[in-house]
Amino acid sequence: MRTDGQTAKQSVKQTVYQHIAHQGIVSKADLLPSYSLTSSTMNRLLEELLGDGLIAESGFGPSSGGRKPILYKINETYGYVFGLEISRFYSTLGLFDMDMNPKSFVRWRMDEDMTPEQFVKYVAGRIRVLLADHGLTESRIIGIGIGAVGPLNREEGIILNPLYFPAKGWSNVPICSLIEQATGIAAMLDNGANTALIGEHWALRHEGIEHMVYVHAGISMRSAMMSYGRIVYGSVDMEGSIGQMIIQTDGPRLNEEGNYGALEAFVSVQALEKQARSDAKMGRGDLTNMYHLPAERIGYDTLLRELARDSAYVSELFLRSARYFGIGLSNVINLFHPQTIVLGGTLVTSHERFFQTATEVARSNAYHNPEYVPVFSKGVLKEDAVATGAALMVWKAMPV
Repeated sequence: MRTDGQTAKQSVKQTVYQHIAHQGIVSKADLLPSYSLTSSTMNRLLEELLGDGLIAESGFGPSSGGRKPILYKINETYGYVFGLEISRFYSTLGLFDMDMNPKSFVRWRMDEDMTPEQFVKYVAGRIRVLLADHGLTESRIIGIGIGAVGPLNREEGIILNPLYFPAKGWSNVPICSLIEQATGIAAMLDNGANTALIGEHWALRHEGIEHMVYVHAGISMRSAMMSYGRIVYGSVDMEGSIGQMIIQTDGPRLNEEGNYGALEAFVSVQALEKQARSDAKMGRGDLTNMYHLPAERIGYDTLLRELARDSAYVSELFLRSARYFGIGLSNVINLFHPQTIVLGGTLVTSHERFFQTATEVARSNAYHNPEYVPVFSKGVLKEDAVATGAALMVWKAMPV
């Protein structure tokens, strides 16, 4: 059993290791100001990290009058982690080294045949292929992080009852234990919005951003918030609750659940499809004649094709949704006052005008504007953010 002193030492050791990873290449002098440690204690910690193979020497830094200091960096080949995104449109599996360099990405469509059983079987097969491709064995893998559509029971590793999956069976799925049984690799679970924010924060780690928000607008709406560099968790796990923000009293309801006048009724793939189908039945838009299909079969793919052709009707459909999105974002801004807001999802990437319109509306309705102006971004990692952040989650939890 570890004593309190051993636990404290292990915590400091892990913090120093992650500090080195965060900075890239550092000397002992770079590390000391951040810790209440003597020079000799820091030497011992660095020697232990070197002896464990977690870090490596990286030459010498410039002299400040005496010996040139030894530089240290992460040993990126110490081990590897997988990051897995489970979403409704597409899922992604990524393999990363210890410096979070992506070695491979695999992305596939989630269709009506991708039940949990088929999904786990497919993931296990892809993992075997990636290990073989990179000449790795399971013993080199630290773990697999999973960023999934919620709601979830993170502690138990269970996907609870998400909506709108094309395939059946995605309720009360013990995804971590299923993945572990199929692969022999330990798994961790969190919401995809949270892991996307973890990934994007890592990609921007040298910019000193501590307060961030991530908002995803796709088949549904999801969000995550970070304060002082840490994900903020509520008493219940409801990443999709941003979609239930009421922006129009007595407004429409998306389906048979949720709030009337909620943001998701205006800003989601389903909301756009529902509006286009309703318009078509009223003789507006001409999509039924153009594509020779009934109103009920007008889908998002059709709308994207028309958006790319600058259809006046479809462009207005998307821009109206973007304006509502901007109102929702302004409410988030006024509540949390983040430094940076990262926007993701198929609506955000559908057309540059969607992003521009939404952010312009959000800025104009932000309290303290123009003194306080948050930065809006589509992110650095974009479609790879969820899987990357999921891998980072495992890396950060790795015992050192």
